[in-house]
Amino acid sequence: MEKDSDKPTLAGDSSMSRTVTRSTSRETSTIGCGFSSFTSFRPEKQDFAKLAMPQYLRLAMLDSIKKQDVNGGDHHFQMPPPDDDPCSETPVIVFINPKSGGRHGPVLKERLQHLISEEQVFDLQDVKPHEFVRYGLACLEKWAENGDSCAKETRTNIRVVVAGGDGTVGWVLGCLGELHKKGRLPVPPVAIIPLGTGNDLSRSFGWGGSFPFSWKSAIKRTLQRATTGPICHLDSWHVVVQMPGGQVVNPPHSLKANEECGVDQTLKIDGHVPDKVNFYEGVFYNYFSIGMDAQVAYGFHNFRNEKPYLAQGPISNKIIYSGYSCSQGWFLTPCMSDPTLRGLNNILSIHIKRVNCPEWESITVPESVRAIVALNLHSYGSGRNPWGNLKPEYLEKRGFVEAHADDGLLEIFGLKQGWHASFVMVELISAKHIAQASSIRLELRGGEWKDAFLQMDGEPWKQPMSRDYSTIVEIKRVPFQSVMINGQ
Repeated sequence: MEKDSDKPTLAGDSSMSRTVTRSTSRETSTIGCGFSSFTSFRPEKQDFAKLAMPQYLRLAMLDSIKKQDVNGGDHHFQMPPPDDDPCSETPVIVFINPKSGGRHGPVLKERLQHLISEEQVFDLQDVKPHEFVRYGLACLEKWAENGDSCAKETRTNIRVVVAGGDGTVGWVLGCLGELHKKGRLPVPPVAIIPLGTGNDLSRSFGWGGSFPFSWKSAIKRTLQRATTGPICHLDSWHVVVQMPGGQVVNPPHSLKANEECGVDQTLKIDGHVPDKVNFYEGVFYNYFSIGMDAQVAYGFHNFRNEKPYLAQGPISNKIIYSGYSCSQGWFLTPCMSDPTLRGLNNILSIHIKRVNCPEWESITVPESVRAIVALNLHSYGSGRNPWGNLKPEYLEKRGFVEAHADDGLLEIFGLKQGWHASFVMVELISAKHIAQASSIRLELRGGEWKDAFLQMDGEPWKQPMSRDYSTIVEIKRVPFQSVMINGQ
């Protein structure tokens, strides 16, 4: 699985976030992306002129990014823009990850550059989203403050399209989230072209689960929806990992080392705390998990990195992923594992904070659970809904509330072993419901275990375990929401 930030600053009905609440439907590539009925929908290139910025703004932004200098494009403002290059109504910036999914990036990039403009379509190998935020958008902001009305209108109305998997979308959302922190509003809303394997973020917001076969026509429809689709919102979750110093870990792209990031000191740690600790932090949008599912994902990612020529698309990826599920003991746990090591309760303790409650509460880890997932969207594992569509009576009995993408809560559930997970994924049964929480703390201590496997939004890593010292993972909601475009 690929992998593959509170309040709105753009106009839009916040109730729309309810309409994209963790979609559980298994959209086909044409229906889910809104790509049907193309026999009557054949716009020509001129219909996309409203997406292209005036040339002097495009070139100024591009030069600022290339030079990594906000002032790098100033010379483009020395001459008045021509009258035949009007300000764009709905300017669009596109980021493409050429390595995502079936690696459609190069041909897709060429197609989008033809429809919009060459300077507004960025290959993520060449231009990183933080460079766009720090230099490209900052260039527009500078000249908007200097009185350029077109720069001001463009900065206000700009929208972003991300062509990639969930990890790529999360990367862009994280960089755009920096605008919240610095008060650089509004934050551009994001649409998605699904190029990954799972594409759960794309499914949840109505952009479909896969890159369509009729992609040339589909891209036109996507651009139309990206400029007209209603705005909705998405919670994001900040993760801090505190581990004993000296442990060697190869964290995913979404986790960064930080010397000053600490965990909540009001909750006592069960194990010992070493004199020296290392910190990592990051953000996820869909899920965080620990256990067997992350171990399978870790094996798959290593294989794909070593032999990329065997993982050329979503179908081949899923076949390989299924093979790893069988080879890791996920299905044969009762036969292969020491009974004392079968459940996560041997190495894991969980504390949570419930909504509007400042106190930490201890949660029992079921003995049979081999994987625990904290889920934000109700699309997991390529569109499945492991939490389930729970009846009001059950919700009331368990003290749960109906789950939404912007409700400030994570749903915590467990998977027992491969067979149980399989039945959950085909929605014959629901997962093991554990809790709903606004904050989560996981404490890991090794015992006989040498490593634990964790993942966030499909990016897995192997976490070394210590018999004497605890590793702490804390998850808290980011105090502002990401801005999305509903593609349905």
